Amino acid sequence: MSASLMATYKRLPVTFTHGEGAWLWDNNGKRYLDALSGIAVCSLGHAHPAIRDTLCRQAGKLIHTSNVYGIEHQAELGDKLTQLAGMDRVFFSNSGAEANEAAIKIARLYGHNRGIDTPTIIVMNNSFHGRTLATLSATGNPKIQAGFEPLVQGFIHLPYGDIDALKAVASNKNIVAVLVEPVQGEGGINIPATDYLPQIRALCDQHAWLMMLDEIQTGMGRTGKMFAFQHTDITPDVMTLAKALGNGLPIGACLARGEAADTFSPGSHGSTFGGNPLVCAAALTVIETIENEQLCQQAEKLSRRLVSGLSQAFANIDGVKEIRALGLMIGIELDRPCAELIGEALQQGLLINVTADHVIRLLPPLIMDEQQADLLIAELSRLVREFFND
Repeated sequence: MSASLMATYKRLPVTFTHGEGAWLWDNNGKRYLDALSGIAVCSLGHAHPAIRDTLCRQAGKLIHTSNVYGIEHQAELGDKLTQLAGMDRVFFSNSGAEANEAAIKIARLYGHNRGIDTPTIIVMNNSFHGRTLATLSATGNPKIQAGFEPLVQGFIHLPYGDIDALKAVASNKNIVAVLVEPVQGEGGINIPATDYLPQIRALCDQHAWLMMLDEIQTGMGRTGKMFAFQHTDITPDVMTLAKALGNGLPIGACLARGEAADTFSPGSHGSTFGGNPLVCAAALTVIETIENEQLCQQAEKLSRRLVSGLSQAFANIDGVKEIRALGLMIGIELDRPCAELIGEALQQGLLINVTADHVIRLLPPLIMDEQQADLLIAELSRLVREFFND
């Protein structure tokens, strides 16, 4: 690894040169089964022909003009996303953290417009919303906040999945919004009760708060629906997207409806690169591919196969506490820290992740086939069994 790069990542000892579908190859020609998708980014896998063709075609025409001018593909993408999500307007950024920054600014401006001098946003413990100063302040993980104090004020952290804790602070007149992940990804694939989001929706309606969903990891078909909130009958006021929206191209989106959609005005917010012709063309192709190849349904089908196979494989291993899954967000909780499994899996040609110290996180591409899923089950179960036998 180059000494010229800042030491912000603890990189694994591998460099990939190319990929195809669910496979990656390193610079020594070794092949790896990708069960992480670049952390829920490459849901269409690697070198998908539709994405490749779109990028080549658009790069030959126009990459950037700036948001001073109209951008045809940005308008098309905005229309498509708002139609799919039941929202009114969208702001395009370059990343998930930036999308969440936009959501936080909407909530604060919404509060000030209602005469609230210190608008406050409820966020959850074990959440992850980004690494900018505002988004790491919103994140419920002291480890990533350490050393960056003073944090941005205006957040109340509550236990995830605990609606009573939310009700207990409802009398606070400074609260303007609730920012929550439908499923906590970085926090360990934590899936709340099915009535959690509807109860938050009801409280937000009762108190005129904005319900803001961070769908950066759950969005774009990952959970078996285009957006995870569609597993319920509610619609948020604000929703953020990124990761799989561009299948590797840097794009984020902050969608809003109702009063939240009309909060920003010219000069309220902006982005030099956000929503440029290249990334919007790619995102349109991502959505088209998800719809045409029925990848939401594929995610649900593949999830059932993986969870069933892993449950059988781990049935007699006491150290496996629980398997949690919603679509292709799968967490396998062990009774001890297991980060060493990442390197051991890498040696065996398998890409996985461990989050929250003791949860194996699987985020395979939506295009993974049944044979690859069965290979993932076999290889991972062997690694876990050896881990507990050592």
